[in-house]
Amino acid sequence: MTQQVPSTEPELAGVRNFRDVGGLPTVDGRRVRQGVLYRSGHLAHATAEDAAFLASLGLHTIFDFRNAADQKLEGPDVALPGVRNVNLPLSDPADGAEFWKMVRDGDLDQLRAILDGGQGAARMVASYRSIVKERTGEHSRVLHAIAEDSVPALLHCAAGKDRAGVSIAVTLLAVGVERDAIVADYLESNAKHRRYKVRRSGSAETAYTPEVMELLSPLFDARAEYLSAAFDSIEETWGGVDAYLERGLRLTPQTRERLRARLVD
Repeated sequence: MTQQVPSTEPELAGVRNFRDVGGLPTVDGRRVRQGVLYRSGHLAHATAEDAAFLASLGLHTIFDFRNAADQKLEGPDVALPGVRNVNLPLSDPADGAEFWKMVRDGDLDQLRAILDGGQGAARMVASYRSIVKERTGEHSRVLHAIAEDSVPALLHCAAGKDRAGVSIAVTLLAVGVERDAIVADYLESNAKHRRYKVRRSGSAETAYTPEVMELLSPLFDARAEYLSAAFDSIEETWGGVDAYLERGLRLTPQTRERLRARLVD
């Protein structure tokens, strides 16, 4: 039986994890505006109906955080008329290529060797920390673009969970959304209809056994500890969100105010 989703959130046939982040509360009692900031997985497999819906949103810019390896595996995003597409890879194309090949093709012993004993979760924590610390230029570019004119905007990666998850979190921090609300929105990626479909070589009997899926779960789950690691990295590196936004992302008070004007009611 297909899981029902709210009527305000369409379940797209070929796009996973799509949602409007509007409605989230800010610390000063305001709310993120509906219809200006969206997140999703990749658009490469969007159906004609999906594309028509996305086109109806009046998007200005789509930010694609996938790297060349992702795009080779999944394909390019579908083209939407009048929409600007910006590719900002948040990981090096070669980074982890062999690892992900092992995830797709490795046997049980190989998966145990790279994922067992907390290795999978540790890899994800390290990745989230790295995205915050080492990709300040990319995040700065996104926020400056949104502040100027690039809304409505859709931010996506492959699954819409990790790279897009961090980028959405950074954007929401910049406009003062409550930390608990950011985490709650991030964890929505765990809903069954939103989850990225794990691809494994071989037959279903051997490729998707319970033990294999348990080993893979840290890579495909949205876990609060991952996003907390990103927040911790901000605190440890810059001493707080305001300093991160000012020194790390080069956001002036004026730019932050324009950003709030774009995204918050």
